Amino acid sequence: QVQLVESGGGLVQPGESLRLSCAASKSIGSIYRMGWYRQAPGKQRELVAHLINEIITNYADSVKGRFTISRDNAKNTVYLQMNNLKPEDTAVYYCNANSGSPLWLDYWGQGTQVTVSS
Repeated sequence: QVQLVESGGGLVQPGESLRLSCAASKSIGSIYRMGWYRQAPGKQRELVAHLINEIITNYADSVKGRFTISRDNAKNTVYLQMNNLKPEDTAVYYCNANSGSPLWLDYWGQGTQVTVSS
């Protein structure tokens, strides 16, 4: 079991940046996959980025080149640096952790709102 708490959301103008943080209640060093998802009003939750075993990163096409996922094991925290934000990035952003084999358990944070508007 792991609890995840997101922070760092807010209201920004197009072109600005935000950094989201996800603090875990336990060591994330052994967690198989950490990631960020988002859900806009009326849309399904979608993958933004995830980091597998601290090595492999995957990004949604819509954020490639603008967003960067990283983790600090010493702080049990995962970050999402978001640059050049666009109105279509507006959503609730959720942190996710997956335990990997053999149970493949998913854990979710409560979400943090990101609004990009002029």
